[in-house]
Amino acid sequence: MHLRSLLRPALRAACALALAAPALAPRAEAQFNQKWLSAGSLHNWYSEIGSEIEEGFVKQQQYGFRWPGVYTVTDMQAAKGFWIGARNVRGPEGTTFSTRVVHVGPRVSGAGEFFPARFEMVARYAPPLVFVDGDPSIPDAAMSNDRVDEAADADRSIESEVNTLLGITVRRKILQFSNEYHDNYHVIEYTFTNTGNTDSDAEIEVPGQTLQDVVFHWQWRWSVARETRVLVGNPTGWGKNTMLDARGDGLAGVYGDLPSENFRAMFAWHGYFPDKTLSYNNIGGPILREGIPSAPIASSDTLGRLGASQFVGTVTLHADTAPGNTADNPAQPRFMNYYDSDEPFLSANDPFTESKMEREYGIMTTDAQDRHGFRAAGSTNRADLTKQKADPAFSKSGGNSAAMGYGPYTLAPGQSVRIVVAEAAAGLSREANETVGRAYKTAVRGLAGPARDDDAPILPITINGTTGLTKNQWVFTGRDSLFQTFRRALANYNSDYGAARAPLPPKEFNVGSGGDRIALTWDVYAGEAPEKFEIYRAQSDYDEPYQLLASVAGSERTYNDQAATRGISYYYYIQAVKGTTTGNDGVPAGRPLRSSRYYTQTYQPAQLQRPQGTALDAVRIVPNPFYLGAVGGARATDSPRYFDQTDKLGLLNIPGQCRIEFFTELGERIASIDHRNGSGDEFWNLTTSSGQVVVSGVYIAVITVTDDIPAEEDVVDAETGTVLVPKGELIFRRGETTYRKFVIIR
Repeated sequence: MHLRSLLRPALRAACALALAAPALAPRAEAQFNQKWLSAGSLHNWYSEIGSEIEEGFVKQQQYGFRWPGVYTVTDMQAAKGFWIGARNVRGPEGTTFSTRVVHVGPRVSGAGEFFPARFEMVARYAPPLVFVDGDPSIPDAAMSNDRVDEAADADRSIESEVNTLLGITVRRKILQFSNEYHDNYHVIEYTFTNTGNTDSDAEIEVPGQTLQDVVFHWQWRWSVARETRVLVGNPTGWGKNTMLDARGDGLAGVYGDLPSENFRAMFAWHGYFPDKTLSYNNIGGPILREGIPSAPIASSDTLGRLGASQFVGTVTLHADTAPGNTADNPAQPRFMNYYDSDEPFLSANDPFTESKMEREYGIMTTDAQDRHGFRAAGSTNRADLTKQKADPAFSKSGGNSAAMGYGPYTLAPGQSVRIVVAEAAAGLSREANETVGRAYKTAVRGLAGPARDDDAPILPITINGTTGLTKNQWVFTGRDSLFQTFRRALANYNSDYGAARAPLPPKEFNVGSGGDRIALTWDVYAGEAPEKFEIYRAQSDYDEPYQLLASVAGSERTYNDQAATRGISYYYYIQAVKGTTTGNDGVPAGRPLRSSRYYTQTYQPAQLQRPQGTALDAVRIVPNPFYLGAVGGARATDSPRYFDQTDKLGLLNIPGQCRIEFFTELGERIASIDHRNGSGDEFWNLTTSSGQVVVSGVYIAVITVTDDIPAEEDVVDAETGTVLVPKGELIFRRGETTYRKFVIIR
């Protein structure tokens, strides 16, 4: 039996334990515990302190709020802040403050002002397990579950409780739904109660105090998107070019809001970056430079794909009218504003300096007199936002943050108010980003300067029945998608989370690299009976586009991928399909419901293998000679290349257990590989043990058998039918050696 087969039960148990255990220890950079919420396409991390501050998880400014979450470096969150202010506050030490504000973020940790008391993740069903070649396949944004609650409103949620120096206890519940039509927003329910508890223990320090003019204030510093930061300019990473807009701020008549936009929200997108050295219009973040010198973007990814077309924002779903009056108050948030993200009042905050807190409270209770995006565009015409080329930062370095404040409320002892928002992301699909970006690249190729900003439509492009748009107009269809997401979140909340539930995913998904196939197996939760399963596959990396590989009956539990090519890495996910949408949650009726791909997504590669060779004299090296740089050249067919993977030299028909050593023609050993997986193939990436790329020359590969290997079946001569080695007898003996010469040409 293979070693992985022996270890699989232990691995499964260990994986299940990890997923069911309390939160993993935070990274060294984080002062407080964090948890990822990534059950759908929107991935974000949340802190037990109550807000996600700048560099609060890792020492990286642009981190979190990833959409679509499966793709690398789509981070759009630079910082968040959450402040609570009140008038005439008596502190636990007996001092009375005419104004007091407690802070967590955007640049202060919240320590000494916010006191975490509870922090846990809840799943509606036991988390699925995913294995590739026997090893757990775990994403970067892995969720760690604390308990299962089959009656939970959402598929996953994070619940926390935090006491504050004001004596207000904050209960935060963050929900994500895995229904693919509702999985790109997180609902955040806040309940604020005047408990008088001003620290981390259960004792009440300030009993009987009524808190006056309480304002709850949030800030969002968005930066769309990390992938294009190295291309457009480093300041985009902290949002220097971020454009902001609002709805429900009382300025609808000035800016021509549509009747369908009667929600209360602030949102952002990747605006023009006013760098004089920029040679193209960067709205949408086209990836145009050939040979991009950056790890986040592959050197082969130069088709012009749009890398920053997302729209992000926050919409209000509910705000209590007053303590004891749970009717939604359409006038909340009372204050909507934006300001320079590097303003001094956003740093060095403390809850003891009254002069600072007076200014902060004034900022928290100020309404904007205009909308940032229109001011930057120099127009009140919404169509002009697609043509914006002015400086969104208004000659400052930090860009602008959005802010919303709710209140003022008066909270007597024991009274509560409830505020619910949804944070969302939407926009063009990966495929649409490639289609639009490639057409734009073709349209501007060879042009320079202002000519590259041509407003003419890029043709022929038709997406979802729409055609004849400019590149920037295509980007702004993402605003429509975000607004649709806002409406769906509102419909879901107003129906008491009545959106149709996605079917449960397979409870376990296994992908195994085989000799002539990649074998997929899965199991389902008790009582689940999907109508069918859909299997999707990508090659080269897990964030490449996926294609539907197969659709199989709901009774099936296995599928063999026999269309794979040796030497290519493959990634998979499987979705259960059952039922249809009802039309009651902002989604058209009759659409099939699928389980979330993110529950079964594989993040480690599977590669087609083949049985080991049957004789040392059958070992081959391909290609030989190997022409480096053969892509697109006359000899491209001589040297197969693998998209987005390093150059590879193949050693075929080798023993399943052997050591491969590579030498120069002069006998200098430059690299070695221990081949232990039992297959007949191995690949070398043409680099030495010290990481140097090999030069042109003649090389020698020495293959040494490391274990006695019996024949699993009779080895038969293909021409005569004669049995060469009977089953069970040794076909390879430990210590046997063969060598092969090969040539590399640059």
